[in-house]
Amino acid sequence: MTEATLILASASPRRMEILDQLGIPYLARPQDIDESRLDSEDPADYVCRLARVKAEAALAEAGEENTASLGSDTTVVCGDEIFEKPADEEDAVRILSALSGKTHQVLTAVALATSEQTQVLLSESNVTFRPLSKNEIRAYWSSGEPSDKAGGYGIQGLGAVLVEKMEGSYSGIMGLPVRETVTLLEKTGLTIERILGGRQ
Repeated sequence: MTEATLILASASPRRMEILDQLGIPYLARPQDIDESRLDSEDPADYVCRLARVKAEAALAEAGEENTASLGSDTTVVCGDEIFEKPADEEDAVRILSALSGKTHQVLTAVALATSEQTQVLLSESNVTFRPLSKNEIRAYWSSGEPSDKAGGYGIQGLGAVLVEKMEGSYSGIMGLPVRETVTLLEKTGLTIERILGGRQ
């Protein structure tokens, strides 16, 4: 297959940063979709559905031949509860207090949509927080970092100080798992050899 023009269906600086680091050119076309969770929807099904919807919406918007669209979604799960982006400071305190001293799961789905099909892969990682005080949580909120992040923290930023250990995909926790993304992009002609060789 001839290599396709890649659309990133996201405005996330973290996802853009990962593609930039890989040297993969893209057009950012974020999609405004309903991200409400369906009744009784499993967390993994939830993120996979949203990644798929984002990718397919961006592809439809582009309406161009030989185009591929990449969509991704991340959520944080602890026990039976899903933690999305905090609505305000008190919500961030609630979320981070619930994660304090515990191990939670970060689920990130990535979807690649083309005119032929949409494929979705899921990355699952475990993150353990050290015990956090309310003062620490409020200080972290005041940094401005937690407001737009699932689970109320960013592992690539100041949120790293909250983490005791992690298992899984660091890039997946950031919001775009590299292994899964590259696996999908290989189907458009962008091979790992081309990425490692600077696309020459």
